[in-house]
Amino acid sequence: MTFNYSKQFNTKQTSQQNFVPGVKGQARNTAGGVAFKLDPMDQLDRFLILGSESPTYYASASKLTKTNAKNIEKLIKSHGVDVVNRVVEISVENRAPKNDPAIFCLAMCAKLGDNDTRKAAYAALPKVCRIGTHLFQFAEAAEAFGGWGRGMRNAVANWYNCKSPEKLQYQVVKYKQREGWSHRDLLRLAHVKPITEQHGEIFKYVVTGESDAVFEDESENALWTIWACEQAKKAESVGEVVKLITDYNLPREVIPTAFLNHPQVWEALLQRMPMTAMIRNLGKMSSIGVIGSMNAGEKLVIEKLADKAVLEKARIHPLNVLNAMNIYNGGHGFRGSLSWTPSQRVVDALDSAFYATFKHVEPTGKATLLALDVSGSMGCGNLAGMPGITPRVGSAAMALVTAAVEKQYEVIGFTGGSRGSWGSSGVSKLAISPRQRLDTVLNTVSGLPFGRTDCALPMTWALENKLNVDTFVIYTDNETWCGNIHPFQALKKYRQATGIPAKLVVVGMTATEFTIADPSDPGMLDVVGFDSAAPSIISNFSKD
Repeated sequence: MTFNYSKQFNTKQTSQQNFVPGVKGQARNTAGGVAFKLDPMDQLDRFLILGSESPTYYASASKLTKTNAKNIEKLIKSHGVDVVNRVVEISVENRAPKNDPAIFCLAMCAKLGDNDTRKAAYAALPKVCRIGTHLFQFAEAAEAFGGWGRGMRNAVANWYNCKSPEKLQYQVVKYKQREGWSHRDLLRLAHVKPITEQHGEIFKYVVTGESDAVFEDESENALWTIWACEQAKKAESVGEVVKLITDYNLPREVIPTAFLNHPQVWEALLQRMPMTAMIRNLGKMSSIGVIGSMNAGEKLVIEKLADKAVLEKARIHPLNVLNAMNIYNGGHGFRGSLSWTPSQRVVDALDSAFYATFKHVEPTGKATLLALDVSGSMGCGNLAGMPGITPRVGSAAMALVTAAVEKQYEVIGFTGGSRGSWGSSGVSKLAISPRQRLDTVLNTVSGLPFGRTDCALPMTWALENKLNVDTFVIYTDNETWCGNIHPFQALKKYRQATGIPAKLVVVGMTATEFTIADPSDPGMLDVVGFDSAAPSIISNFSKD
């Protein structure tokens, strides 16, 4: 019997546990398989959008954070200003569900970069840190990398002075302290000198709790928000509080706790409540009857969620909407004993708002295979630390955004095979579509059986079943390891066998440093999961 050497060593089909001969850029991933090392700037994107506060199946949150921080540190040394610009772009364009990773990265640039990088980081502070909480987070992160030099003091002082007195009042009463920091701490450390008399009065109020200003002055320069906040502290009736909220647009944070279980107070708050606060408090408002079947509160919430301009202005990210829907539809919070009966009309409105918060997606007219990695590793951890939104759940929701605009698509789930209902191939068609409500889809994918990871299966399965696919879109954590052929080899094999110049889009659902996309192949693209621009990027790539 002749020994077949080429089966043991060739460049067309190689086990995912082995390096492909002659292919550069490969590295062993956390699962033990071999994938490609992600470009450092692409890895930065994953961190800025997905963060690392939740563990993956193979790496703790601490390890994931340290890996990303080391990558950022190297990038700062070689491309510091570019890193700052990327932070600003992703933060300002609202492409990430949380601003925390951007703030952390900006603090690293401000303290670890060269002179140009530090200047750029401090200049970007008001753009990235738009509210008081963000500023406190920046101060906490910056302290971990250095002290309070002149650049830091000037940047913090500018943050306060660049805001109008009207907006600054709102910031100091709504976001009094977070992360162990207060406005009083920052004003003192930064030695802030006010640029107007009103700024000076606000600073005095923050530091001492008093001001020489006549708060109830009828002039345009009156510190109305601060005055109303002080009146709320002394209020003795629900009617007084409601009038202050109505007349001066007071936020929930300044309302005395004793009044926060009164429906009239929440009804007044709801009228001009910011969108982010509204979707976070849907459960509370339903629990006390402010949102009820066919009442005024329900109608107003639905109208706000249906207004795309309001959603865009409020900078609502699709993952935040998905998280709000997941919690609200559950009828209880993840902490505490609060429970409520969800309004199905509000759930429907959240469902529609989810699609509306993504960047506009154009149909491609291409045959698209949406392949969801539903292996064991994809069921671990939460996207951006949001309870219940695992990478496998998030990938199903993202796939529906593309499916909603495409006419030719198929949705499959894949693992590396198991002894369960999936069969030996590890591939199964998923009976999900954008015509279903999101909560139904999430329940479907949450109940799928676990298995090993083989990201080559979508291509090999399409070839075996004679599917004509123009674009493969794989949603994965890139921890593939158990197949007998690498995903990029499987794509080349599919192209050669069918004559179709098929493309592969890899949607990375965790902030790891690996990808299955061959960076040297222009027909492969790596994008970040739950980047609000990702579906439109996929569409543009598919259409060339």
